[in-house]
Amino acid sequence: MKYIEEFREGEQVRGIYFCKTRVVATAKNGKPYESLTLQDKTGTIDGKIWDPNSGGIEDYDKMDYVDVMGEITSFNGSLQFNIKRLRKAGPEEYEEKEYFPISDKDIEEMYGELLALIDSVKEPHLHRLLDILFRESEGFITEFKKHSAAKSVHHGFIGGLLEHTLTVTKICDFYSTTYPLLNRDLLITAAICHDIGKINELSSFPENDYTDEGQLLGHIVMGIEAVGRLVRSIEGFPPRLANELKHCIAAHHGELEYGSPKKPAIIEAVALNFADNTDAKMETMKEAFANIPEGSTEWLGYNRLIESNIRRTGKTD
Repeated sequence: MKYIEEFREGEQVRGIYFCKTRVVATAKNGKPYESLTLQDKTGTIDGKIWDPNSGGIEDYDKMDYVDVMGEITSFNGSLQFNIKRLRKAGPEEYEEKEYFPISDKDIEEMYGELLALIDSVKEPHLHRLLDILFRESEGFITEFKKHSAAKSVHHGFIGGLLEHTLTVTKICDFYSTTYPLLNRDLLITAAICHDIGKINELSSFPENDYTDEGQLLGHIVMGIEAVGRLVRSIEGFPPRLANELKHCIAAHHGELEYGSPKKPAIIEAVALNFADNTDAKMETMKEAFANIPEGSTEWLGYNRLIESNIRRTGKTD
């Protein structure tokens, strides 16, 4: 199959792609047309069916795998798939792994590293909370391993939530060895739990989109609620420690305008915010450079998360 990232204007393409969205609309001239988003593991492309009543377009819906044929065109500077023929593909015709982005790291190895960090937490109530979530809650564990950390921007792939959580926790572990003032057990627990609300904020693949609950509450509120339920299930959990843990989750975006209901007020919350921000921005740069040749110093334009025009570093001789 030809991957979407390889499409070039003027090409004739036929292949099986995942239909992520489908919208039926009417053009200014009164004629119906369909707009759809096609996806594979390398990206997405806007598709248009200008004559949906032609004999070449068979019945299909969003979330189907579709066999499409047509021409790659350009509209407003972006590539577009002008679809002439379409049919729904059968399950024997495709492999799901070709259609969704996935972490380039081994998911089970990453999870093993996370469990080792959980084992390093000595405070019994925090350790118990982590064990309930990451060793005993089978449904949560399954979702956590395969979930993305975002719809877009960074870590928007299968295993992205696990990869992001592990990296943030490793950074926090480093902080704890460098700054002894930090309560390591609290910081490691907060790092591991800081994004658990994303399990419910975002739906699983193939949708990987915001849920109704996610739109209304967001992952920070849902993460605090989840930790609150766990705290209440553990006998003798110290109230001050519970509040400090919940505060770290509440403040991990650092600023009110970035979605945190509170700004960091304790040193562990400050450390978690820096670690989260570091990994988010490093991954954003990594993903932006993924399809840029090494050594290229072409400017890529303004990136809203980095808040700057960005490019690769040039090679040194």
